[in-house]
Amino acid sequence: MLRALTLAAALTVASVGAALAASDAEHPHDHAFSFDSPVGSYDMGAVQRGYQVYQQVCASCHSMDHLSYRHLGERNGPFALYMVRNHETGELEPHVGAPAHGGTFVDVTENQYVRAIAAGVTINAVDPNTGQLTDRPGRISDRFRRPFPNEIAARASNGGAYPVDLSVITSARHGGADYIYALLTGYTGESRGALYENPYFPGHYIAMPPPLAEGVVPYEDGSPTTVEQYAADVTHFLQWAADPHMEQRKRTGIVVLTFLLVLAGLMYLAYKQVWRNESH
Repeated sequence: MLRALTLAAALTVASVGAALAASDAEHPHDHAFSFDSPVGSYDMGAVQRGYQVYQQVCASCHSMDHLSYRHLGERNGPFALYMVRNHETGELEPHVGAPAHGGTFVDVTENQYVRAIAAGVTINAVDPNTGQLTDRPGRISDRFRRPFPNEIAARASNGGAYPVDLSVITSARHGGADYIYALLTGYTGESRGALYENPYFPGHYIAMPPPLAEGVVPYEDGSPTTVEQYAADVTHFLQWAADPHMEQRKRTGIVVLTFLLVLAGLMYLAYKQVWRNESH
């Protein structure tokens, strides 16, 4: 009995300490993301660049176990492929991302861009012929490649710290996308041993070194290669990864609300018609 009470007291103290540590983190400021409003949508250019930042910077430590490469080429994905007719030549041409008008969606199994993205990754998997682990090019059906085989290896490579999975990180953290952006841009440049000062992290010190630096990822579309741009783009990608069906859900919500408003109006008119000659 005494042991159980001692354990409960210890857990309570630990919970209170964790809450106090979390409460001293600076509240993230609001960043103007295109998906914030009730009718907001993803900037697929930003999502594409954000995937590039994740692949070239974040993927060396952080996994995304809930995503497969095929998700990138689905209808709501950043690398969805459409065939669009050229009005000048009359020929069908490939177009990455949903076009403004028209276009025929290309099934992800035929999406050359997503197949190339997957094939550019080396996957350690069991050979069906020999039963042995072997390296092979990725397939669109594969989940995103894990940087480490297990948590022990991940901690051993990161000074004891465990890089969290980023699949749903914007939903798992208070502040969501604003928190991720603030964290990535909030490093002060000060450090304490192997810890780096960041006022947006609980305790103000984080084991992850500043992951972004100007010019570290080249952009082909001419977007600025600044820390702020990288942070905004990779946050955009992580938000899409956590909630890929957001746009469809918002459209459905607007239709439902419109229907309910019309229904409420009809019900009111019916009420007035039924009770028009009755005193209240």
